[in-house]
Amino acid sequence: MLKMRFVRVLAIFISAVPAFAVPMTLRVDATEAPRKIYHAELNIPATPGPMTLFYPKWIPGDHAPTGPINDLAGLRISAAGQPLVWKRDSVELFAFHINVPPGANSVDVRLDFLSPAENGTNSPVSATSELAILTWNQLVLYPRSQASDHLEITAQLRLPEGWKFGTALPVAKTSGGSVEFKTVSLTTLVDSPVLAGRHFRRIDLSPGATPAHYLDIAADTDDALSAPAEVIDKYRRLVREARALFGATHYIEYHFLLAASDQIAHFGVEHHASSDDRSRENFLTDPISHLVGATLIPHEFVHSWNGKYRRPEGLATRDFEEPMKGDLLWVYEGLTEYLGWVLAARSGLISPESNRQFLALSAAGLDNRAGRQWRPLADTAIAAQLLYDARSDWESRRRGVDFYDEGLLMWLEADVSIRKQTQGRKSLDDFCRLFYGPPSGPPQVKPYAFEDLIETLNSIALYDWKGFFETRLNRTGTDRAPLGGVEAGGYRLAYVEQPSEAQRATEQIRPGLSVAYSIGLRLDRDGSIVDVLPEFAAAKAGIGPGMKIVSVNDNRYSRDVLREAIRNTKNGGPLDLRVANGRSFVTFKLDYHDGEKYPVLQRNGQAPLLDDIMKPVTR
Repeated sequence: MLKMRFVRVLAIFISAVPAFAVPMTLRVDATEAPRKIYHAELNIPATPGPMTLFYPKWIPGDHAPTGPINDLAGLRISAAGQPLVWKRDSVELFAFHINVPPGANSVDVRLDFLSPAENGTNSPVSATSELAILTWNQLVLYPRSQASDHLEITAQLRLPEGWKFGTALPVAKTSGGSVEFKTVSLTTLVDSPVLAGRHFRRIDLSPGATPAHYLDIAADTDDALSAPAEVIDKYRRLVREARALFGATHYIEYHFLLAASDQIAHFGVEHHASSDDRSRENFLTDPISHLVGATLIPHEFVHSWNGKYRRPEGLATRDFEEPMKGDLLWVYEGLTEYLGWVLAARSGLISPESNRQFLALSAAGLDNRAGRQWRPLADTAIAAQLLYDARSDWESRRRGVDFYDEGLLMWLEADVSIRKQTQGRKSLDDFCRLFYGPPSGPPQVKPYAFEDLIETLNSIALYDWKGFFETRLNRTGTDRAPLGGVEAGGYRLAYVEQPSEAQRATEQIRPGLSVAYSIGLRLDRDGSIVDVLPEFAAAKAGIGPGMKIVSVNDNRYSRDVLREAIRNTKNGGPLDLRVANGRSFVTFKLDYHDGEKYPVLQRNGQAPLLDDIMKPVTR
């Protein structure tokens, strides 16, 4: 039996002993969601005397204090029908102090939440005229210093007329447009978003199996719900491949909550028994859109095991006030990025060739990141709460949340190393089944430390895993990206004159241009310069982020014009960029003669373990 250095189990769907005998109640009126406003009423058990209510600040999955408190409005607190004066704490701005009068056994709270109309870093657009994604942390206050597992709450939700909904939150009853949910812990409520909309479809992804898996889709149009049968079949295979990878499930049933709209922000957030996936409106119906986002749903699904069930100690906090520590985000997110990449291929959501192309794009970006000179990968995880908000300009010098893609490369190398050391008898799949696997059951949280990872890996294949990870996490200087897994897996990073299908698809979906590996520029759709790679021709000429290319060799700027000019440098052609910098216009003559360069993976003569890793393991 594997001995864990530290194991603590936190039940989330099975409520612990409540701090109060009577649950909190929450009533949410979402009928004005299309107008981007929600109304909430809470009843919170209380005792007479001073009391502090807290608005959730550290939101699981965000790895940062992103509670959108600036969108809280209309706060009114009363007890026994009498209004109470509240005062915000002068230091902890998410805390509100009140005095509960004698004889009162609860307080009533009314508040509005102003859902963003424009996308911001921590406040993305989450509602349109046709759909809404409701996250409960935006709508609650709770008694400060109470563990969220120990607080019970009963929620009710009123939806716009004719809207349907999906959620992993257990339902007690429905009546017309109103839903009453079963009493759960506050932890479970916050972990169980609701997707609702006028255009809604539910697809059973594991017919006849237990636990059940549903793809709940809300979109701005009915057409966006029309996923082809072959796409649905691939998501059904995703469920089978994930269960085969981990060997167990840790939820009662699972809901993939997919919002398809061009009016919302596009990203994913993990939850224990559901995933909040937000995509373009044509995600399920357009092959290019689906190709570019193929790993989104697999990534968030993997988090049910890696991140929710097994969670780093520093992220397994007792409430929504305790700060989170991101030291092990290279596991939480990096390993999830790798396993999502693997499952996308094994399920057929993306072809192995396309998956390698996207891997090449990530590897090249990391292998040409100047910030590696001074900032170790470990620091990008520790500083995640800052880096999520960092600007995109100067990213090469700064580094961003590199623990995602570089974590993928590290775990790929670990997988390939295990396969080589054991002559193919073991792989990272065996680690996943041991660390995240049986027994199956309802959601719970089992925190872990770095030492637990090392112990489990050594039980699969004895090796200096501690040194393996510490070296890759802490090195700086001239070291490049950790490409050992790519190379030992049968490929090498190379540069060719034509962009790959993956890069062309990405530029079609997210208009912009990368000529990073020729002249060192990443540009927005209009020629605005987003980032400049040091040591490349554009940087040496004096070009910087925030400038805008107006013309190329006296021709008006366009993506095609710039690419053609770069291509012609190989034949001796000039590369003169007329650039706007504020009110000034400057012509920069680039000393560059090597034509276009785009990253790809090419076979290097070693056994193609990379291809073996992506092969399906189920029928």
